[in-house]
Amino acid sequence: MPNDRHRLPDERDRRRRGRTALACLVAAAFAGILFAVPGAAAPADRGVAGRLEGLVVVGPQLSARKIRFNLYPDLAQPAAAPQPKSAVSELANVIVSIEAGPVLDGAAPARARPVMRQEGLTFVPHVLAIPKGSVVEFPNGDSIFHNVFSLSKTASFDLGRFPKGSSKSVRFDRSGIVKVFCHIHSDMSGVIVVLDNPFFAVPDARGHYSIDGVPPGEYRVMAWHERAHPLEKTIRIEAGRATAADFSIPLAEETPAGE
Repeated sequence: MPNDRHRLPDERDRRRRGRTALACLVAAAFAGILFAVPGAAAPADRGVAGRLEGLVVVGPQLSARKIRFNLYPDLAQPAAAPQPKSAVSELANVIVSIEAGPVLDGAAPARARPVMRQEGLTFVPHVLAIPKGSVVEFPNGDSIFHNVFSLSKTASFDLGRFPKGSSKSVRFDRSGIVKVFCHIHSDMSGVIVVLDNPFFAVPDARGHYSIDGVPPGEYRVMAWHERAHPLEKTIRIEAGRATAADFSIPLAEETPAGE
């Protein structure tokens, strides 16, 4: 019996120490979960998007001017005086885009509904980039009728005559180049570039562009202008980082109408 009495406290001590050790292990494991989160998040970073940015420079200022004439002169609104082209205005006609690829499917950034206005007897913007499947609005802001049409293989349409304050629209389901004209004013022209995805940008007045939300991977990037051969580069986008791709685009002089 004396041995049993001495043995009982020892047993209780062992159980107490066991419970304490277990509690320490649980606490250590819990602490490890808390403090290991930054390190453990590394695999998840593979899905974090990156950014493509860069600088676009266009060729020397163009000296050629586009001749303006109307098939049906309208005294109520004379044609605007032609303006010389500049490097700044031509930057607005440049499109930097990323090639299509499976990794871009479902990762497309949202974009506002595209618009090509008729304003001052011109299409504004002159070049409009859109993702495939977009619906483009063509509002008439002039005080005369316009009749927007295209005979392009990518999209052929004729919107008929419509007056100031009204608008018509077209859906573009095929990628490619769509040249837009007006039946009433033959010198009016615009270009719609239908791309396979929304990962594109137009440089600002200083030539800078940025495309956000690009999934990590290797891509081909193209800089396009209607009077230049497309320029291409291969780039790699890394998660959470910016990748730079600069372009210098030599522009061919514009050929005046009638030549």
